[in-house]
Amino acid sequence: MTVDKSRLRDAATVIVLRDPTSAPHVLMGQRGAQAAFMPNKFVFPGGAVDAGDTDIPLARPLPPLCAERLCEDTARDLAHPLAVAAIRELWEETGLILGQPGDWDGTVPTDWQSYAQTGHLPDASGLQFVFRAITPPGRPRRFDARFFLADADHIASDLDDFSAACEELSHLQWVPLKDARRFDLPFITEVVLAEIAARAGDPEPPASVPFFRNDDEESLFLRLKGRRPQPSPTE
Repeated sequence: MTVDKSRLRDAATVIVLRDPTSAPHVLMGQRGAQAAFMPNKFVFPGGAVDAGDTDIPLARPLPPLCAERLCEDTARDLAHPLAVAAIRELWEETGLILGQPGDWDGTVPTDWQSYAQTGHLPDASGLQFVFRAITPPGRPRRFDARFFLADADHIASDLDDFSAACEELSHLQWVPLKDARRFDLPFITEVVLAEIAARAGDPEPPASVPFFRNDDEESLFLRLKGRRPQPSPTE
């Protein structure tokens, strides 16, 4: 059976922000020259959701407001598999652990065995859903990408140790946020960087999430209007 590689795939991207209030840096790497999608570009770690991501347990879930917004303008609830994919892709592409100490129950899936051997369970509580973008039609790969922001304080491993990373991204480095646009970036990455710069150091998820939607008819810049929970009268 032939697989349509241009079909729209759900994906998760992670922006790890280090020293957000004093000297903000973001973790980026360069895609290979032969990559089918965005060759040579500097990007954040991330990738497509795998079928098995739905079944991976999380030590702690996404913040409720983020999970709620992820359900907007979509046919099904993907909050859990997107969070799992974000943590998995961060581990695979950088070797950094977003998790908490703990032992896995039962058989560990193949894709998670190296992660589990570190003695950690995936923890999504430190992820903030901050941006969504759909790749325009006509590209060799198309993704419905959700961007998650993670403060580096939530990383459970050495922030400068990329020894466990796969070879998908090269030149992994902490880039000063003010200098990031000097790199060869995809257009959408530049847009996301501006959003991150505007909210660096804010510990709360954004009140609404920008959504850059591209389809065959038009391109729209929308906002997913999640609302902060209101306190009860007794609080």
